[in-house]
Amino acid sequence: MQNDRFSQQIAFILELDKLKNIYRQTLVLHEDRQENDAEHSFHLAIMAAVLAEHAREEVDILHVMKMVLIHDVVEIDAGDTYCYDTVGNQSKAEREQKAADRIFALLPEDQCREYRGLWDEFEARETAEAKFANALDRIHPMLLNYTKGGISWKKHGIHASQVENRNYGVIEAGSDQIGELAKEIIEAAKSAGMLLED
Repeated sequence: MQNDRFSQQIAFILELDKLKNIYRQTLVLHEDRQENDAEHSFHLAIMAAVLAEHAREEVDILHVMKMVLIHDVVEIDAGDTYCYDTVGNQSKAEREQKAADRIFALLPEDQCREYRGLWDEFEARETAEAKFANALDRIHPMLLNYTKGGISWKKHGIHASQVENRNYGVIEAGSDQIGELAKEIIEAAKSAGMLLED
């Protein structure tokens, strides 16, 4: 039984290596290439540890870190759906639920429940930990896009109102301080012509 359990855990770990091949629209700062999901998840875990004091409510930081490390594993099957892709987002939830069913089932039953529960919690955005995790998930691409000169916003012709409407409420629910940063980024990006005005 222990060998079966260990084999299941290793299979899950190897499956997650595929996150390194799921590319996002956001570019990394120091190269001209898209960031992959593994890099994004790693960066969120570091952000969670460093910025925990700015969470709106007290959070269990290990819980948040686990959540952000697994929040995008469904994209192994479902792919990365660009957040401003209205057509792709229509089927996103269904594709991701199906992916979650398959991928988390690779784990032993108790860990399957735990990690699937973390993913469901992240998606629901109801707990203090999920709100903070989602705030980090939303500010991260904004921060990279802005620092990179708005390159992906410009490429896709994104309006300031799209960024604000999608992100600001979610970010503010998790952190006042990070919410202020989001406001500053949007205003500065508008002034610099990185985002289109409505």
